[in-house]
Amino acid sequence: MTHATSATSDMVAAALDRALTDHEDDIDSDARDRILTEATRNAYDDATTDERYDALLGALTGRIDRHPAYKTVAGRVLRERLERRLVDDYDPATRDAATRQAFRDGIQRGLDADLLDERMGDYDLNRLADAITPARDDRLDYMAMDTLRQRYFLREPDADPFELPQPFWMRVAMGVALREDPADREEYAIEFYDALSTLRFVHSTPTLFHAGTTHAQLSSCYLTTVPDDLDGIFDAYKEHAKLSKWSGGLGNDWTPLRAAGSLIESTGVESTGTVPFLKISNDVTAAINRSGKRRGAAAAYLACWHLDFPAFCDLRRNTGDERRRTHDMNTAAWIPDLFMERVRADKQWTLFSPKETGDLYELYGSDFAERYREYEAMADDGDIQRFERVDATDLWRTMLTRLFETGHPWLTFKDPCNVRSPQDHAGTVRSSNLCTEITLNTSEEETAVCNLGSVNLARHLDDGDIDREQLSETVETAMRMLDNVVDLNFYPTENAERSNMRHRPVGLGVMGFHDALQQMRVPMASDDALDRADALQEYVAYHAIGASADLAAERGTYESYEGSKWDRDVFPQDTVDRLESERGREIPVPREERLDWSDVRQRVATHGMRNSNTMAVAPTATISTIAGTTPSIEPVYSNLYVKSNMSGDFTVVNDRLVADLEERDLWTEELRDKLTYHDGSVQELDAVPEDVQELYRTAFEIDPRHQLRLAARRGVWIDQSQSVNVFFPETDGSKLSEVYQTAWELGLKTTYYLRTLGASQIEKTTLDMDEYDDTQFRGDDDGEDADGDGDLPSVEDPTCEVCQ
Repeated sequence: MTHATSATSDMVAAALDRALTDHEDDIDSDARDRILTEATRNAYDDATTDERYDALLGALTGRIDRHPAYKTVAGRVLRERLERRLVDDYDPATRDAATRQAFRDGIQRGLDADLLDERMGDYDLNRLADAITPARDDRLDYMAMDTLRQRYFLREPDADPFELPQPFWMRVAMGVALREDPADREEYAIEFYDALSTLRFVHSTPTLFHAGTTHAQLSSCYLTTVPDDLDGIFDAYKEHAKLSKWSGGLGNDWTPLRAAGSLIESTGVESTGTVPFLKISNDVTAAINRSGKRRGAAAAYLACWHLDFPAFCDLRRNTGDERRRTHDMNTAAWIPDLFMERVRADKQWTLFSPKETGDLYELYGSDFAERYREYEAMADDGDIQRFERVDATDLWRTMLTRLFETGHPWLTFKDPCNVRSPQDHAGTVRSSNLCTEITLNTSEEETAVCNLGSVNLARHLDDGDIDREQLSETVETAMRMLDNVVDLNFYPTENAERSNMRHRPVGLGVMGFHDALQQMRVPMASDDALDRADALQEYVAYHAIGASADLAAERGTYESYEGSKWDRDVFPQDTVDRLESERGREIPVPREERLDWSDVRQRVATHGMRNSNTMAVAPTATISTIAGTTPSIEPVYSNLYVKSNMSGDFTVVNDRLVADLEERDLWTEELRDKLTYHDGSVQELDAVPEDVQELYRTAFEIDPRHQLRLAARRGVWIDQSQSVNVFFPETDGSKLSEVYQTAWELGLKTTYYLRTLGASQIEKTTLDMDEYDDTQFRGDDDGEDADGDGDLPSVEDPTCEVCQ
């Protein structure tokens, strides 16, 4: 192999210098020369243009941990590489015009290839092209650009993508605006584009994948109930496969199935119970490659009074009979308040088969407790054949042990989901979804559907505080976009279409919460953060509910509105008192209104609501990467780590921390090495001031109970739920029990993953370990690294990337 020619070196140098614009202070001339030397050395004589760009990208991405500027510069280089592929006679000096032409060409190419809805050709493409702002590409760093390139941009089969970032945002905006009156479509498409391309609001992944396409499956989540008969079970498998095929994440309620040992009258034999059927469901889900872009994914829910529940808790274990294991399926426990009361009172709990206690899964609150006690009395009298008595604390301990061992089952609470549901008149919430933020009614006739998107709080700051006027505009635009999705969506099943058109639920969430706090100089572990979480979510709720009422005035109320809590003037914040009354115990969460809600209540009373549900906080793992902010409501996982997802491995460094340290002349190579050694934590770095240490506490450095209190304050205003990860740095089981009992006491509806410190560490290959105390070296639980080479594994993406 020969070294690169001078022509190659000149081309790479020119591309690098263009990408370095405005970052010359962050990446000085010496660093620039080293990058260029490495890139030209790794290119070769007669290298293709793509190979030259790859060499430059390799040199840049290998330095991302040194300064955030590297990921911005690498993102520009990758963008330019994509532009060269699509634009003939590419000239960087005319890239704005080229981007607009690429947009027009891309829409036509999509139409010609039957990838796009024919109505996309009815737009005034010149007007929309003029509205595109190519400079907004600079908001996308390397991770965002590479994720979009690999998974989101349109492409023909076995071909490279033919979209660029700004044309992509405009295509999504056009697709969502197809619901609008033809006379107004361009105006709304531009409004939607502005919200998306500025990263103030981002739709969930299915919407980004399919907006404007011939199969516009835009919905994120589907919730189903599996009936207790053989035909119904296998119909459910078929429905699950069809839903998963089009990128929907599944939450399946399996509680109606009779337990193992229950009699099947038609054959006179005993049922094998839920586990064998769950195994089949696991394999069906694993077989689906959703749209060729994401793996199939589902969560199975089972009530903790079900006789098969102990076996259900073992489904994710790595030991035991493999025929009774579901390694590709998530599991979640559906827990009534009565069980938690018995845990706290150290009383017994009775497991039943739904075959003999079928109405239990339809009941909640005091109605459930009363009927449950009746069944216990019937069991004592010999009128129920299949039951088992266990100590409630033993079963609780089993749940927590399996949760700690395998991450499952997730713990979700049935009564708060139902008592606080706006749709309590329309049936029962029988489960949540794949990511535990959706709480909608299901039945054998209705598959609940939810359409998601998230407001990026970090993009709504002005002079160190939230720009409330801009935030209200974003929320109102986002609610219109989400409502449009309901009408535009391609529904894979009749049950899904029937449910979604009848109730029209949407889930407006938030992301970038910790990012926004850091910009406001508010430590997440503080009481101030609690107040900010409360006030911000109230503001989002105020405008989301108001926007839905305004849409009802324009478009009509949803079909099942009459009799709902909205119709009865019961808003989310009102339902905390109801849960408190139902439990007969205090819910220790403030619920006072800061805003004057009388106007919103009057609008709802006058016009009704367009959507049965308006808010749900999803994990946003992937879209927060695209938006360049922190996921959802989560604390920063680490200030320096390697993030792994389906698009690859990416080094992540906290931009805000680096800026703070640079301001104090502390961001040196030595400090960076120490930060790497301490797994991205600044708590043990003496050179870092105390206020900076406090501001940049990471997920495992904030009391998990405080994080639950943040969720509870936010949850007062939310009509669905939140994906609440529990970051648990301990190994003490009693403390784990305290954390999850705190979640219940605070009235949380659901929790999500339990995150522990196990292998969540950073590779240290670049460090001289002799300089550090070996006693702090941590690998697997036995104190050694997994492969014996002295390197610790990369940190996996700490949030699910299915919903978003």
